[in-house]
Amino acid sequence: MNARLAAAFALLPDYLGWHVLLSFSALTLGVLISLPLAIAAARSPRLRWPVLAGASLIQTIPSLALLALFYPLLLAISALSKSATGHGFSALGFLPSLLALTLYSMLPILRNGAAAILGVDPAIREAADGVGMTSAQKLFKVELPLAAPVIMAGVRTAAVWTIGAATLSTPVGQTSLGNYIFAGLQTENWVYVLFGCAASAALALVADQLLGLIEAGTRRRSLRLVIVGAVGLLVGVAAAVAPLVAPLIGVGKQVPYVVGAKNFSEQYILAEVMADRLKAAGARVTPKEDLGSAVAYRALAAGELDVYVDYSGTLWTNTLGRKDNPGRAEVLRELTAELKRRDGVLVMGSLGFENAYALTMRPDRAKALHIATIADLTREAGKLTLGSDLEFLSRPEWKAVQGAYNLNFKAQHSYQPTFMYRALGGGEADVISAFSSDGRIAADHLVVLSDPKGAIPPYDAVVLISPRRADDKKLIGALQPLIGKLTVEAMRAANYSVDRDQAKASPAEAAKALEKQAGL
Repeated sequence: MNARLAAAFALLPDYLGWHVLLSFSALTLGVLISLPLAIAAARSPRLRWPVLAGASLIQTIPSLALLALFYPLLLAISALSKSATGHGFSALGFLPSLLALTLYSMLPILRNGAAAILGVDPAIREAADGVGMTSAQKLFKVELPLAAPVIMAGVRTAAVWTIGAATLSTPVGQTSLGNYIFAGLQTENWVYVLFGCAASAALALVADQLLGLIEAGTRRRSLRLVIVGAVGLLVGVAAAVAPLVAPLIGVGKQVPYVVGAKNFSEQYILAEVMADRLKAAGARVTPKEDLGSAVAYRALAAGELDVYVDYSGTLWTNTLGRKDNPGRAEVLRELTAELKRRDGVLVMGSLGFENAYALTMRPDRAKALHIATIADLTREAGKLTLGSDLEFLSRPEWKAVQGAYNLNFKAQHSYQPTFMYRALGGGEADVISAFSSDGRIAADHLVVLSDPKGAIPPYDAVVLISPRRADDKKLIGALQPLIGKLTVEAMRAANYSVDRDQAKASPAEAAKALEKQAGL
């Protein structure tokens, strides 16, 4: 417990700094956009409905989906910009998060602003007209000062929403306090989960109280309270962001290598292994974790990531859109050639093990139903519940298996991988889409159903290098010793050390043990 808490505190300056910078930037942009729109909506009944309805519509989109939608949009715009001007921009991480959170912050500011201006006493407006004030004078000297407390209440609400939603920016590559939560949920590190939630809640409370001082100042006409609140807010932002700036001082022009990882234990471990190799070679490393499969590959092809580990079956079906299965060696050969030709991505080679999707059951359930293969599963599927990870049911692999075996389950539920195994153990799922390199299969004595029709393609773990680093001798030299050196047994042991219920290891600790076992 103490070690995990110490590890959480060690990560806090980086996670908190990015979270504050992202939230503050989004809220500032939200105010700058929303306040003029609120004024326009208050002035024009014809404009009021579409503006407020549009802001309300944005709120109906789940914040995680809104964050994810901006990534492919920005990636396409960046590609167009690069083809037209020779210069693109980063579509991963901060920018999509900033744009999504800005939109998410607008509704309370818009509604409160329009309502506050419309709520100004008509008699006061008449008095302003009576003394000859222009429309602009009336707005800035009468209406906005009177509406300010209500507007600030909307800003406070927007701040709390934005800080909370910023934790969901992790899957699009933005470091935030959400890194604690996503990584903690996957590895069942509840210290991380609680730490991330507590830090986010504390940040929201502090921001709300400082903005509350500004609100109180506007209500009491107290410039001192407004200044105290504003200065406190700016000092807090500066203090939180300072650790992000400090590492940049005195590092010269050395550019860090960006090492990516998807959102499960094996990926965290392999990212740590690659980071260790690069650091040993004297390189700086920046991690980008908890990425979805599609986001990770697009980011790599666009140069947003420098290196990450993917799986040949995922790339074969999702990236290349292939539905055939010519065999393990041929898949890897064709994949290497096609990714290089199409995207300039270098496939360094296999790490030496395969992590395939595998339909799995508890031994007692499989024995009772006389199921040993996926073909056997066909006759009982209508009475059973399938549990999957968050991606499997939307992937081509599932469609291939479903089509090959005509599988129609009674119910299908998606889980984060950790909870998928829990669902199988607790009986909420009868069959799950497990991973063949997961140590929990052996530890829980699970039955892996064989695939007699070969519907599931091979899944060699391969190291991918981005086009901009494809000729980087330092990167390739640091990672080359990994190729072919990691056995599936070693990977299962490393995965299980992180995923087991008791005496859990951190991904960094598991990576060290894996490197030692591989003789690195």
